[in-house]
Amino acid sequence: MSSLAGKQGLIVGVANKRSISWAIAQAAAAAGARLALTYPSARLEENVRELAGKLEHPLVLPCDVASDDQVAALGQALDEEFGGLDFLVHGAAFAPAEALSNPFVETSRESFRVALDISAYSLIGLTRAVAPLMTRRGGGSILTLTYIGSQRVFTNYNVMGVAKAALESTVRYLAADLGPQNIRVNAISAGAIKTLAAAGISGFSSILQVYRDRAPLRRGVDQSEVADTAAFLLGPGGRGITGEIIMVDAGYHIVGI
Repeated sequence: MSSLAGKQGLIVGVANKRSISWAIAQAAAAAGARLALTYPSARLEENVRELAGKLEHPLVLPCDVASDDQVAALGQALDEEFGGLDFLVHGAAFAPAEALSNPFVETSRESFRVALDISAYSLIGLTRAVAPLMTRRGGGSILTLTYIGSQRVFTNYNVMGVAKAALESTVRYLAADLGPQNIRVNAISAGAIKTLAAAGISGFSSILQVYRDRAPLRRGVDQSEVADTAAFLLGPGGRGITGEIIMVDAGYHIVGI
């Protein structure tokens, strides 16, 4: 695992112990990083604080990524507490339940707006808030989480597929913008994993079985495998990689028939 000793990072998107963002937080902490974790609402604050208690000297801050004011306040708090930042992990994603259960053609304007705002635009807002802190440290690494539903149709993924497609394009444009500042921007496209977000997708268990049947490794992947790849991308081992979508899906994406 890449060393993150002496590094400071922000993890956004921890919801519970099954969150991919939480697995990444654990891997980063084990590699020596000091972390700040955010919670989006009072409802999830207790969960995040309980998990953060397992880390060494974590910073726990509120941030609803749909609020410009809260994102700006987050950047200010990190500036005051850390003075600089080495990496950001963006795991925020959301779409209203009806936009996942109804036919895609019935997606409302508001559901589309919410899904794209929280799942894609938030990466831009957070990056704008933390980029000056990374520049102060000589550069940094930004990582987000996506899914192959951005490229192919998955039943009941619907507007989240469109949001993830926008997110992946955002990665490339941010990478081009921030490369001169030695800030790298990448995404991990993970295979199907049982998380809180996945629970909102009808028929998710059948998707898991397809991975087991068809992926070259004949299995799915788990949070720890994604976290190990994340630690690599966040650390010095990934210093030459930017603008990429790294697949961690037991090879599922290469299979046709």
